[in-house]
Amino acid sequence: MFLHSDANAFYCSVEQVFRPDLTGKPVIVATNNDGAIAALNCEAKALGLKRGQPIFEVRDLIEQRNVTVFSSNYTLYADFSTRFHSIVGACVPRHEVYSVDEIFASLHGMSHLIDYQEFGRELRQNVLQQTSLTCGVGIAPTKTLCKCATAAAKKYRKTQGVVVLDDPQRRDRLLALMDVSDVWGIGKRLASRLQAIGINTALDLANADTRFIRRYIGVTVERTVRELRGEPCFALDDNPPSRQQIVVSRSFGEKIIHFEDMRQAICAFTSRAGEKLRRNKSYASAITVFIQNSRYNPHSAYFSALRTLPLSATQDTRDLINTARKALDLIWTPGIQYTKAGVMLSDIGDGREQLDLFSENKPGKNSQALMQLMDTVNQKQRGLLFLAGEGIQRGYKMKQQWLSPCYTTQWKDLPVAWLK
Repeated sequence: MFLHSDANAFYCSVEQVFRPDLTGKPVIVATNNDGAIAALNCEAKALGLKRGQPIFEVRDLIEQRNVTVFSSNYTLYADFSTRFHSIVGACVPRHEVYSVDEIFASLHGMSHLIDYQEFGRELRQNVLQQTSLTCGVGIAPTKTLCKCATAAAKKYRKTQGVVVLDDPQRRDRLLALMDVSDVWGIGKRLASRLQAIGINTALDLANADTRFIRRYIGVTVERTVRELRGEPCFALDDNPPSRQQIVVSRSFGEKIIHFEDMRQAICAFTSRAGEKLRRNKSYASAITVFIQNSRYNPHSAYFSALRTLPLSATQDTRDLINTARKALDLIWTPGIQYTKAGVMLSDIGDGREQLDLFSENKPGKNSQALMQLMDTVNQKQRGLLFLAGEGIQRGYKMKQQWLSPCYTTQWKDLPVAWLK
């Protein structure tokens, strides 16, 4: 059996943990630069708000219905994500982090030790007690059925947040209620093709002829059909392959016209990419820097430039920043109002490549120990240690008008209770 858990309205719920006065009230979280709706809770959805809507288009509704808006606080969300995954992971023998607010787990060999329904309830209670977040729990013979079960656990209150699909009849009743577009891995485009041949529900898909599906739709959907029947085809991926690229980019809240501001931004993005690289225990052999202005500005021509430079396989932020600065020097054009920039690390491997004797990026003495120290300190308080190139007074900040404090990672943002 597999388990899947998905936190409810994750971004909004994290914000509400420290704002209990917002319980039962509409809340939305904005995208970068407060441009559009990135996430919203049930109360906001009930007002007709939708993910992806530009904030300026719904500003009147937001003000009229007293909708609380938060800027994206990725530091806070990442910390809660780690806590959520750790709590679930501690209760199971193997697990797979699927996304910031989702996790799969294997319950293989535990059937004689636990009652699945009770286990799911205890897991939900642990998450609630330790994070104040609610989540749905689905338990089933396959990962696809787990996703179906979790969706039902979040949708139907009578389930109390836990659905176990260990009975074929119960499984089929649930699948008959699900639109085929809601099945994991199907999506709107595939759903349209399936609906055109009379497959409208998840149960229709489960009952489809596998040979026909394989021939006319594809092998991946055939595996989904088998999974819906209770036949495992997608294994638990507890050792995911190394990422082939790491990209860190931002749209700026205010246009950048000065080289020094752009240099600091590129250095900061490169430092963040380096952290991700080391977290994956990987090394990069190439780095790309790109800068651009807005293609929608009628008063200036669109400009975009990028440059890729090679590296000797490294995960040292100092090497990455030195090369990124060289790339920026080659593409910088003055007189342009830049709105976006980014860094991409590529040619990623495990670092066993033979070193180039003439490379300028040979690993420095104590490189690994220094980077490990930086990562350890910054995990406790992001931005406490950084390289000088990132700047102290930074002129490239995103627009974050409604940013909440980093309650769990910054001492200065710790909530204070007064006893009178």
